[in-house]
Amino acid sequence: MDRVTSRVADRVADTEAFWELIEAARAETAETGDTGDGEAVAAWASELLAARPVGEILAASQALWGLLAESYRSPLWAAAYLINGGCSDDGFDYFRGWLITQGRAVFQRAVSSPDTLADLPVVRAVAEEREELACESTLAIAWNAHRAATGEELPAGSFTVRYPALDPDWGFDYDDGEEMARRLPRLSALYAA
Repeated sequence: MDRVTSRVADRVADTEAFWELIEAARAETAETGDTGDGEAVAAWASELLAARPVGEILAASQALWGLLAESYRSPLWAAAYLINGGCSDDGFDYFRGWLITQGRAVFQRAVSSPDTLADLPVVRAVAEEREELACESTLAIAWNAHRAATGEELPAGSFTVRYPALDPDWGFDYDDGEEMARRLPRLSALYAA
């Protein structure tokens, strides 16, 4: 196996391990009924990760930022804008952090088709209450685990992230209700109520 193939295989394995960590954290929160609570899932994920070797913590950091790059897409940003009543750059990071805590299947489905978020009970519940879906703590899962395990901050350069260019076809004003209804009909209907 050449170096490039080996690095790709390592990234895939690291991402698989990261999703296993999220599922384990979700299982811990299931006992209290908090699986929709991103903060609870992120806290458990940090605690579980802190018990692992430092190399795995560093790999989890890179896997997390890889998922954040994978989900950096205009249609998902539009969905976050609609759900949260607006969405800044940081707000989009925190929304994607929440999305990661919902588990792999939800994440992949939402990245592929953001309008499917309208199917989630937690999204439906917050639509009624007009609450935001965000979890800044997800971005610190590895940071907190590393500090707990070593007493030190994550080393500089422990992860890299390269966000793709946003889709210019989605470069419209997200306050344009008609355009949002055309592109995200189910979420728009949910949030128009």
